[in-house]
Amino acid sequence: MESNSRKQIKQGLHVAIVLKEDQRSMKLTEGIVKDILTNSPNHPHGIKVRLETGEVGRVKKILD
Repeated sequence: MESNSRKQIKQGLHVAIVLKEDQRSMKLTEGIVKDILTNSPNHPHGIKVRLETGEVGRVKKILD
């Protein structure tokens, strides 16, 4: 599912994100969306979210 469109991302959604420190390796971190941090409707690198664990990164895959 497309992950660079804000309308596709909802609180409580199971996603895979790439953390800032993992951008070079593209290591994905899975979690549940707590907050959506990107205000624009689209972002070419993915919508920035905060997971319930407090980790912040850009959504690369929607797993639900």
